[in-house]
Amino acid sequence: MTQPTTPTLTDLTLGPVELSVADLGRSVAFYAHVLGMAVLDRAPTTATLGHPAQPLLLLTEQPGAQPARPTAPGLYHFAVLLPTRADLARWVQHAASTGLRIGQSDHLVSEAFYLQDPDGHGIEVYRDRPRDTWRWQDGHVQMAGDPIDLQGLLAEPGADAPFTGLPAGTVMGHVHLRVSDLNATETFYRDVLGFDVVARWPGALFISVHGYHHHFGLNTWGGARRAPAGETASALMRVNVNLPHATDLDALGARLHRADVPFHRERDTLDVHDPAGNPLRFRHGP
Repeated sequence: MTQPTTPTLTDLTLGPVELSVADLGRSVAFYAHVLGMAVLDRAPTTATLGHPAQPLLLLTEQPGAQPARPTAPGLYHFAVLLPTRADLARWVQHAASTGLRIGQSDHLVSEAFYLQDPDGHGIEVYRDRPRDTWRWQDGHVQMAGDPIDLQGLLAEPGADAPFTGLPAGTVMGHVHLRVSDLNATETFYRDVLGFDVVARWPGALFISVHGYHHHFGLNTWGGARRAPAGETASALMRVNVNLPHATDLDALGARLHRADVPFHRERDTLDVHDPAGNPLRFRHGP
């Protein structure tokens, strides 16, 4: 088995994804009921959701915003990673009881289900297979889009327990973004930020650090055309990325400076936009 060489970024975790929504009450109700997220903080126009040990979403109300545009750069989906296959089975049965349309795919490295929130933001809920079952060749991980063995999933021991909300250990597993130019995107994420390219599909790249199957997906499948001037739509506001060491943030700033990429640095945060305009915040610490 051949795994990627050590990347410039040595490790990371994904923090909460920040989204704008047209109706905060509607979105909070959706995420609480359908995904089982707890409301961790609520203000008149903002809310933080996740589970007590892990914020996953930061929502900001933008009244009158139209649904997210599927052809504009921005969020394709955020992906909530559940700890076990039984956890995924319990959530699937709960989600099916809501009557929502849900897609599914066996990616070989994971089993994943897909849906959208009321504003058109894409969501993935998944579980990983054990890392020692992932297949690597020439630094690339093998992934697919096969049907899930639903019968086997629902027969998983513990699957018949009721779903009572996101379990402890749930994290933001990866984020998939729409971009406008795949070559420029690869140069930015690989050569400047320091990610490894671990898979290529037609019109898409998958990148990670530390041998994960992907922390980011990046695609041009919808054409990624910018929204017309003056149009207000629900949108991605920021992806938060946590780096384990202050020196990682310093080194990232140095690479951006050498590449002449504009960024804003404060003591423990660094804000930058990718070539499609997707906003990223790198942070030292949790």
